[in-house]
Amino acid sequence: MSTREVISTGNELAAMAAVDAGCKFFGGYPITPSSEVMHAISDLLPAAGGAAVQMEDEIGGVAAAIGAGMSGVRTLTATSGPGISLKAENLGLAQMAEVPLVVVNVMRGGPSTGLPTRVAQGDVAQAKNPSHGDYKSITVCAGTLAECYTETVRAFNLADRFMQPVFVLLDETLGHMHGKAMLPTQEEVAAGIVPRKTFDGPAEEYLPYKAEQDQPAVLNPMFQGYRYHFTGLHHDASGFPTEEIETCRLLIDRLFRKVDEHRDEIESNEEYKLDDADILLIGYGSASLAIKEAINVLRDEHGIKAGLFRPITIWPSPEERLYDLGQKFKNVLVVELNQGQYLEEVQRCMGRRDINKLTKTNGRPFSPADIIEKVKEL
Repeated sequence: MSTREVISTGNELAAMAAVDAGCKFFGGYPITPSSEVMHAISDLLPAAGGAAVQMEDEIGGVAAAIGAGMSGVRTLTATSGPGISLKAENLGLAQMAEVPLVVVNVMRGGPSTGLPTRVAQGDVAQAKNPSHGDYKSITVCAGTLAECYTETVRAFNLADRFMQPVFVLLDETLGHMHGKAMLPTQEEVAAGIVPRKTFDGPAEEYLPYKAEQDQPAVLNPMFQGYRYHFTGLHHDASGFPTEEIETCRLLIDRLFRKVDEHRDEIESNEEYKLDDADILLIGYGSASLAIKEAINVLRDEHGIKAGLFRPITIWPSPEERLYDLGQKFKNVLVVELNQGQYLEEVQRCMGRRDINKLTKTNGRPFSPADIIEKVKEL
C-alpha cells in the first residue's frame, strides 16, 4: 500500500479525509474543541467543488447537512458533546428517513458546558443513542492521528452503505495533537469509494423503502426524476406516513437488522501484545496511546505481561470478541476518560461483574504511570 506523510492535527486530518472521501457539503457551527474541523474544511471544500456553510447554530448546521444528504451528496457536520445534544432531534430524523451523514464529535468534558478545552470520553453512551427511539447506531473511534483520517474515510463509506448517520469519535487530545501521520494516498482513497445504491427503473415503480429486511433504503438523489417522501414518522415503502401495524414493526426491525446482520462489514479493532498476555487492558481513543506505553514499560521493567484490546468500532460493540476475551483472561482492566461508560458494555458482553476499572473525569489525560500503578495493584 502506498502512503504519504502528513504533519497535521487530528481535527485537520478529519477535514482532509472528508474531502478526499468525496464529501461535497459541510454544515455546522463552531464549538471547542472541534472548530478546526470546520475551519479546515471551509478552505478545502470550495477548491473541490463543494461548499461549507456556518449556520446560525448547531441545529441549523445538522439540518443543512441532512438536506445535502437528501440531495445525494456526501455530507458532514462536526461538533462536540453539547452540539450532539442540540442535533439530537435531527439525527433521529436521519435515522428514520435513512439519510447518510457523517458526524465528527471531538469529545470534551461534560455534562452541560463541562470542560470545553479539556479532554474526556464522556460521549460514548451518547453515541449509541443520541436520539430517542429504536435504531442501531454506527460509531467509530480514532485512536491515532492517522485514524482521524482513515476512520473518517471509512465512516463515509459506512454511511452510504447503511444509509444512516455514522459517528466518528475523536477527543480533545487527538483533535489538537500535532504530529506526523502516514496516510493512504488520495488516489487510493478515491479508488475505495463505493457510491450509494440507486434505482434506475421506471419512476412509477420506485419504492425507496421497499428493501430486504437486512438492507437499507435506496434513496435516489432528489431532483433527478424520482419523487418520494421524506418523513420522521413511521412510513410505508413509498415513504408516506402509516400506522399499519405490520408495516411499522417491519420498519423498525429492518433498522436493526441492516446493521446487526452485517457486523462483519463494520467491526474493527486492534489487539496489542495479547497473544502471551496475562492481564487484559481495554481502552480506546487517545487513552489507548498511554495504555500501549504502559504495556511496554510493564513488560520491559516489571515483568508483567499485559496486552491491549482496542475497539475501533465502538457501536455496534465487538461483543463476540469481548466475550471470548472474558473467558480467556481472569484480570481485566477497562481504562477510559469517563466514569465507566464502556465498562458497562464490557460487563454485558463478558457476562461478568468483576471487571476492574481506571477512570478519570477531571479533563486531564492518562499518563502511562497512572496505568502502570493500577496494573501493579492487580
